[in-house]
Amino acid sequence: MAFPAVRTAKQRTQHMKYKLWTIVIVLAGLGMTARAQDTFETKISALPDEKWWGAFVGMAEQMPFKADTRWYDLAKENFNNQSVPLFLSSKGRYVWCENPFVFRMKSDTLVILSNYEKAEVVQAGMSLRDAYLAAAQKHFPATGNIPEGFFFSQPQYNTWIELMYNQNQRDILNYAYRALENGFPTGIFMVDDNWQRHYGNFDFKTEKFENPGAMTDELHRLGFKIMLWVCPFITSDTPEFREMERKGYLLKTKDSKNTAIIKWWNGYSACLDVTNPEAVEYFKDLLRKTQKTYGVDGFKFDAGDVYYLQGDYRYHDTLANANIFSQRWAELAMDFPFNELRATWKTGGQPLVQRLGDKAYSWYSNRLLIPGMTTAGLLGFPYTCPDMIGGGEYMSFLNMGSNPLDEELIIRSCQIHAMMPMMQFSVAPWRILSRENVEICARYAKLHEQMGTYILEYAHKASTTNEPIVRSMEYQYPHQGFAGCNDQFMLGEKYLVAPMVEKGYKRTVKLPKGKWKDDRGKTFKGPIDLETDVPIERLPYYERLK
Repeated sequence: MAFPAVRTAKQRTQHMKYKLWTIVIVLAGLGMTARAQDTFETKISALPDEKWWGAFVGMAEQMPFKADTRWYDLAKENFNNQSVPLFLSSKGRYVWCENPFVFRMKSDTLVILSNYEKAEVVQAGMSLRDAYLAAAQKHFPATGNIPEGFFFSQPQYNTWIELMYNQNQRDILNYAYRALENGFPTGIFMVDDNWQRHYGNFDFKTEKFENPGAMTDELHRLGFKIMLWVCPFITSDTPEFREMERKGYLLKTKDSKNTAIIKWWNGYSACLDVTNPEAVEYFKDLLRKTQKTYGVDGFKFDAGDVYYLQGDYRYHDTLANANIFSQRWAELAMDFPFNELRATWKTGGQPLVQRLGDKAYSWYSNRLLIPGMTTAGLLGFPYTCPDMIGGGEYMSFLNMGSNPLDEELIIRSCQIHAMMPMMQFSVAPWRILSRENVEICARYAKLHEQMGTYILEYAHKASTTNEPIVRSMEYQYPHQGFAGCNDQFMLGEKYLVAPMVEKGYKRTVKLPKGKWKDDRGKTFKGPIDLETDVPIERLPYYERLK
């Protein structure tokens, strides 16, 4: 492993710590033990029946953490989603560090290794909720602000699955027209990757968009808001690249002389140095110019992953690293009320729309939506959208002719989204579903619209209390046997939602103590386990009655 040249005693000390810490992790990964000087190790033994959540939204399906895991490194991984240096326990304890660390579960012990700080355990109360609220208040307090309120009542329509890299004016407008023709509400229209001339340029491709201003005018006339996909990467050998390089706005290699070229999922590109305040203002000015020129409302800020920034780079902020880069990219997005991110570091409690990472079109991925959303709430991201309905991995939808589509899966995914803070369509239901099943999806898009006032109320509450909008059952009803419950959730305090996450037409619903009324008007007294039928058109949900 190569280490960057250092110039000061402080830098030499920091890099020596890093070398020693790396040795510790390598040995640990081989099942060996070692303790390097200035490496901080914390071992937290579990209390009786104690469960732990934390670190990665993208690992939600493993939570609460099981008895043994491999080592995970917050400085190198983000699992396609948000990451936070936080652990929370069902017994009211939490751990917060300011910097990334390495961790694992070993038997009943949480082990944390850091080359920055000693992890401390705080006893904040007796429940998961106590732990979260105490950690949030101290380390990422609510700001009083929320993203644009339109997010919480209207569906989102993302063009990725339908158009992939062939974003174009004709098909975008056709998507919008067909949505309305099939009874879907207006909402937020997201034009995805490859609408622009190249990365770092924010003009529409003239060969694909004959009159982009007219397109956005028409979408606005129909009642839609418009967002455009952007990223921090810059195509090399372009006027924008040369201008940003001249100004010193791009990440450099470790010798600080040359612009770094970084491999990411779309190839090799330079990268905006978002730790440079001047570069950030320059970039935001470009985006504002695009808004003014074309009449768009905001942007989808993609590609803030620490995973793609593992090289030895020279940042403008000499204390920065991949995690700080991810954090600054999200902070840049806060200047735009219509925003969306998928990969961030920290930034809990901020008025940022987060989305779960791309999922495959599968029942397994369908089961991940609820734990993903409840974990996002536990890590400080209440304003979160599940992945695209039916899945966001475009490869899943290619060659569908040879693999018959499971329409039931699309509908069940849509039903899960309907009572989440946000719902996002991408694959067009009217293209892939029967007429009857299209009508079911439209009905649930309208249910989400009808729930908008209630969801927005809880968004505003989150902005002052830090309380999640989507809550795990253990969070809302602690120590009642819900710690491992990942197939039902609370929407605020009033609605218990129990969708179908697996193929079938029956399920068990576990109601806590109290009086509940279901979506059919029938009342129940909890605690009780219910066996209920769930035909394709039904989403079971239960209103808590006072």
